[in-house]
Amino acid sequence: MDRVKTALFDILRPGITGMCVLDLFAGSGSVGIEALSQGAEHCTFIDLGRKAIATIEKNLKTTGFSGQAEVLQTSALEYLEKTGKTFDLIYVAPPQYKDLWVRAMLILAARPELLRTPSPENDRAQDPGLAIVQIDPKEYENQDFGDLREVRQKCYGNTLLVFFERERSDEV
Repeated sequence: MDRVKTALFDILRPGITGMCVLDLFAGSGSVGIEALSQGAEHCTFIDLGRKAIATIEKNLKTTGFSGQAEVLQTSALEYLEKTGKTFDLIYVAPPQYKDLWVRAMLILAARPELLRTPSPENDRAQDPGLAIVQIDPKEYENQDFGDLREVRQKCYGNTLLVFFERERSDEV
């Protein structure tokens, strides 16, 4: 996992500063905390497990990032269905072989406004929001996620990262 996380942040590093991140199925919170350590402005951590939430809160306190975080013990899918927030990066790393990544991406496809869209008023005018899915390569199947298009894949052993961007709707 450390190799995957290092590679992920090597890809994200040029644009992570100031990002608002959503870490779904957060586990220990290591991806979101790394994002904060690399300059993300805020991270929302979502996990259903009580022990995971306690671990995330402990890790945030230890690293000093509690003030830049929101930690919620809730269903990731319910959160996606109900939140009114917009994120620069949504990281989806569900338990394996439960088809949860597809369900999460289908909700995002139905609610693309959860990912920031490029606009002239936005500091990141050229960078659309990203959703990144972390799964076992055997779980991958090509899917139509509407305005979210797959732009990249990176495989590291038994971990596949699949990158999705929100389509630019008002290109001139």
